[in-house]
Amino acid sequence: MKKSLTILSFFIFVITVSGQDFDTYFQDTTLRVDYLFSGNIKQQKISLDHLSSIPCWAGRRHNLDALPLEGNGQITMRDIATEEIIYRMSFSSLFQEWLTTDEAKRLSKGFENTFTLPYPRRTAEICVTLTDNRGKIAASLTHLIDPADILIEKKQKSPSHPFKYLLKNGSYKDCIDIAILAEGYTAAETELFYKDARIACDNLFSHEPFSKMKKRFNVIAVASASDNSGVSTPRHNDWRNTVFGSHFDTFYSPRYLTTKNVKTVHDILTGIPYEHIVILANTDVYGGGGIYNAFTLTSTHHDQFGPVIVHEFGHSFGGLADEYFYENDIFSESYPNDTEPWEQNITTLVDFGSKWKDMLAPGTPIPDKYTPKNGDCRTLGIYEGAGYSAKGVYRSTPDCRMKSNEAREFCPVCRRALERLILFYTE
Repeated sequence: MKKSLTILSFFIFVITVSGQDFDTYFQDTTLRVDYLFSGNIKQQKISLDHLSSIPCWAGRRHNLDALPLEGNGQITMRDIATEEIIYRMSFSSLFQEWLTTDEAKRLSKGFENTFTLPYPRRTAEICVTLTDNRGKIAASLTHLIDPADILIEKKQKSPSHPFKYLLKNGSYKDCIDIAILAEGYTAAETELFYKDARIACDNLFSHEPFSKMKKRFNVIAVASASDNSGVSTPRHNDWRNTVFGSHFDTFYSPRYLTTKNVKTVHDILTGIPYEHIVILANTDVYGGGGIYNAFTLTSTHHDQFGPVIVHEFGHSFGGLADEYFYENDIFSESYPNDTEPWEQNITTLVDFGSKWKDMLAPGTPIPDKYTPKNGDCRTLGIYEGAGYSAKGVYRSTPDCRMKSNEAREFCPVCRRALERLILFYTE
């Protein structure tokens, strides 16, 4: 789906020398932090909404003070007593995509954002930052977390909805935990949801590098029931009462299917170990969306369900950029030509050395003069046209899962980026 990923900076794979020991600084508990990102194109604001704790921490227990990708925003946790950085994560947000729309020029809006962090053993400082499309900080919030604070709500231990594991390869402490949620499935359609969740899981793990690294994942399907079957399509004046209130026509883009009810998504997952979220929408209308370290949401009953779910997971899990482009979009605002995108699979050539230059054969033209062939996901080069823009932004192969539904696989650059992330989370 077309999304304007507005926050750009360089890809980094940071492993600090000191590192942090999980048990020294954290409990085996999750700190859930709810924020409100609000404002307009001229001014943005971050507000703290709510704090809660949930038994068990399903996230990484190593590389705690490191970032694999810079993302569109960052959260940094610092131990007050030692002033050491003890945890970092990066993300993207629907709010930042909305800032690229004309609507953001006319009014202000607020968007829910929820993040899960390891629960500190002693008082810690959290700093949240949002950056603009040249990597400059546009909004920030710093606040303290006192682990003994009586107003940190203790969430229930038991899941509130039926669930089943589709893939279980180990403890939540050792594996990457993916939760697949139902949207627009009634209680009577639970078995249909489980069937669709199995199709989604099978499609994901039919692609490399997920296939060869399958044993590093757990996948759990959560049957979150809705009152109505299907999801809302505003352009047809079709509104449904569903558990997450998702709808097409996000930002007036017909195929863009998202939800703003992020807190509800995380409420449903209380008591279930999870790190990455996939939401399946019970509709045959084509569409979906994926937001880095937020969620993937896609419709299930159209003939492109398989490739779309993998493409959108490339966004939400891998932080991969869209590689398609529009011929009439010559100078896109999404990726300024004087800034290197943080996504590893596209480049403006500002710092091409940080991308796939090391993977090219000696003497490869920059940009490549090879005439791209549809379906070619393996001929490495530098092909102009990516990130929605026909000029000034480049991809690594003629085709890729991140470019088209017809591509059969991820290109080598995307595969390497995804494998690096999987190793970052599990080793």
